[in-house]
Amino acid sequence: MREIRELSDKQALLLGWWCDSSPWRDRDGILCDGAARSGKTTWLALGFFCWALGRFDGESFVLCGVSAKAVRRNVVAPLLPLLRGLGFRVKENSGEGTLTVGFGKRSDRFYLFGGGDARGEEAIRGMTLAGAFLDEVTLLEREFVEQAAARCSVSGAKLWMTCNPDSPEHWFYKDWVARCGERKLLRVHFTMGDNPGLDKETLERYARTFRGSFYRRFVLGEWVAPAGRVYDFFDESWVRPAPRGELERWRVSCDYGTRNPTSMGLWGLKDGVWYRVKEFYYDARKEGRMRTDADYVRDLKELCGALPVERVIVDPSAASFLAALREGGWPAVEGDNRVLPGIRRTAQLLREGRLVICEGCGDAIREFSLYRWDSRAEGDRVIKRDDHAMDDIRYFAMDLARGGPVRAGMTVEREARSW
Repeated sequence: MREIRELSDKQALLLGWWCDSSPWRDRDGILCDGAARSGKTTWLALGFFCWALGRFDGESFVLCGVSAKAVRRNVVAPLLPLLRGLGFRVKENSGEGTLTVGFGKRSDRFYLFGGGDARGEEAIRGMTLAGAFLDEVTLLEREFVEQAAARCSVSGAKLWMTCNPDSPEHWFYKDWVARCGERKLLRVHFTMGDNPGLDKETLERYARTFRGSFYRRFVLGEWVAPAGRVYDFFDESWVRPAPRGELERWRVSCDYGTRNPTSMGLWGLKDGVWYRVKEFYYDARKEGRMRTDADYVRDLKELCGALPVERVIVDPSAASFLAALREGGWPAVEGDNRVLPGIRRTAQLLREGRLVICEGCGDAIREFSLYRWDSRAEGDRVIKRDDHAMDDIRYFAMDLARGGPVRAGMTVEREARSW
């Protein structure tokens, strides 16, 4: 378990901005935006619980993310060791999706909500809240955010929000970030350099990993619109021959289409690197004939031959093809179809040399040169064209991330910096 011995000034501010001695105590809420891995979510969430138990007893609050599962994973799980280490009493009820948290003689209830779709806004209606914590608020539905703000009607209620930067055309930037003063919100803006828990080597690795708008957003914390090619660093100099000799493990990633193209990539592992050694790509419109699920199962068999494929990662919307693969004895799993996290993960793995595109994967190489951001869209959107190999590679990258180690929670000093 890693111990953080020092807080930056901004992290310390998140813990105590609401205190009587703070010049910002009368603000109606706080908005933390900026770089990834800057420590803003953990410390803001700890400040949220300290404020709730310091100001209220017997009241209701909400903790919100894209889904209840996401807020439990990203906020609650790393926070529980900190709360218990500071003497808070925490009782979880996973069936109800609630936390009952106490300190001294006080106790409050916290409801976990997902605001990533329209159903979240309906679920939160009618609640009377003393406060709301909205994590990754740019990924939440606009109606949900507005409803959560409207529910905070108890005297002294405050909003607590976090997000990474998006496009300056995003509704949240226009309605909230640019209007923090008008809305009486304290805005605390973070870069990666504001987290003393990141050492110099880690910061340098992130600087090498991200370029362009990714670097400006996730390292510098800037609100910038993406432009041009999604993988603007990738050209044919990144393409390598397939490795010689036997490979250690084999997997396949697949983006399935009927009228749209179907793309499959065969991946082999050697010395910690996954190589896309072969691919299959079929465009029904171009070829003038649609193929059936059974046809694609045979195509997969031809792509893999007798190799011991341990997993086939498939477009999660391809229900019939998934069923056909499983019926045929293939170890098929649904891919993670989150686009922006998938793009970031793919870019990171490519730049770190952990994913390699090999000679002979011509359709993937072609799409890398054509895959572009939609400059006319509100927020980050890719143009849905020339993206089928891009999608199957993204499923593969996210599957590798899903199988990664779980990070241990951090501990916090009992005495936060005072004003």
